[in-house]
Amino acid sequence: MKIVIFLGAPGSGKGTIASRLSESDEKLRHVSSGDLLRDAVKRQTTAGVEAEGYMKRGELVPDAIIGQMIGDYVSGIKGECTVLLDGFPRTVAQAEILDGVAGHCGAELTAVVLLEVSDEIIVERIAGRRGCPKCGAGYHIRNIPSRVEGICDVCGTGLVVRKDDNPETVKNRLSVYKEQTVPLIEFYGSRGLVRRIDGAGRIDDIVRMTRQALS
Repeated sequence: MKIVIFLGAPGSGKGTIASRLSESDEKLRHVSSGDLLRDAVKRQTTAGVEAEGYMKRGELVPDAIIGQMIGDYVSGIKGECTVLLDGFPRTVAQAEILDGVAGHCGAELTAVVLLEVSDEIIVERIAGRRGCPKCGAGYHIRNIPSRVEGICDVCGTGLVVRKDDNPETVKNRLSVYKEQTVPLIEFYGSRGLVRRIDGAGRIDDIVRMTRQALS
């Protein structure tokens, strides 16, 4: 079992690129920490029940619980596979938790994909993002438009703008990223794991470059 971490600022395309890669290769699995959390709560796993308690109280789910969810997921995979991990870790402390989880599960962290995109492009991208409130499908008014403007291709529901996609919130999220997540670049760089990818071009080109970096 292998683990590849996707790093990058909010709006850098981590989820999009990881999804495209997994869609074209059955040995790759895109795993979003948010999706894991929602699935664990829905299935009422041990970690999910504990996480739900924090969420109902309006508190952040502890890093250790997210780590446990990742461990549960990885342990349940049969056969050869590479997990493309999106959304965790975001801090050095979380990275240390992931090291422990991977070691316990017998998984190997083989690469860290860093999608590099300027702040100006990030703000522009996020301003154009749209999402389906029903099925969770994601779009962009220019880069990934729906077939019918404002309507989800998957379920036909009207698309919405996320509350945290306004310019002021985006600037704050970028500030938090630089403070908490950028140190991970040095953390993993010292281990020779970081693969830097220019994330400002066409999606197909970024997918191709990422695939080459991981081969």
